[in-house]
Amino acid sequence: MNFYQQLVKQKLKTITPEELVAYSQDYDLPITVSQAKKILQLARTNDINVFDPKERKKWVRELAKITSPEIAKKANELFLKFVQKK
Repeated sequence: MNFYQQLVKQKLKTITPEELVAYSQDYDLPITVSQAKKILQLARTNDINVFDPKERKKWVRELAKITSPEIAKKANELFLKFVQKK
C-alpha cells in the first residue's frame, strides 16, 4: 500500500459524520448525517480499497443501498477522478 492509500485510510478512520456531510455537499453529493454514519461504519468495518476496481465496484453497490443509485454513481465518478490523480 502506498502513502496515498494510507492517507485515505487514515482519513476514513478519523473523519466525523458531520465532516463527511460537509465534504459531500462540496462535491454535490448530498447525504444526511444518518447516511454518513452508515457509510463510515461500512468503511471502518470493511477494508475497502477504492483504488482497486473490483473493491470500488463493491463499495459503490453498498453506497447505493445506503444513499441512492444516483449518489453512488456520482461518488464512483469522483472516486475515478481521485484514483487517476494518485
